Amino acid sequence: MLTLVMPSERPGNALPFLLLSAFRVLIDELHARLAEMGHPELRPAHGFAMQMISRGGSVSDLGRRLGVSKQAASKTAAGLERLGYVRRRPSVRDQRQIELFLTPRGIDALTASGEILNQLRDEWAALVGEREMLLAEGVLAQVGDFDGLDRFVGWLGV
Repeated sequence: MLTLVMPSERPGNALPFLLLSAFRVLIDELHARLAEMGHPELRPAHGFAMQMISRGGSVSDLGRRLGVSKQAASKTAAGLERLGYVRRRPSVRDQRQIELFLTPRGIDALTASGEILNQLRDEWAALVGEREMLLAEGVLAQVGDFDGLDRFVGWLGV
């Protein structure tokens, strides 16, 4: 059972580090399990990029969504292409644009990621209690912006 610590017992500057630590534990375990499922080369930045690529669009769109230059987005896409997760091809509308698509391997990795994250959420709930987990998720939903993935990833500069 989770023990709640009153704010006066924990300084506010600890909150960002607690959130980052929990995020890191979650993402590290996600990638350990993805590696066991045949995706050992994937890194967190790849996951962010593939999420953005799954929405469709060009290399320029990917750069805008990730908050990086077109050159950095192109390098990321090329790396994912070498690993077999992404395919690049000239746009049918504008030959100057390069469109990005997930390959079946890329779709498999994103699908597996979602399943693993659901498992991890359930494992955390088993550890702290479902009521506490729902409370934590509710609080984070109130203070965060769940639909702001584009802004979040761009802010990270992934």
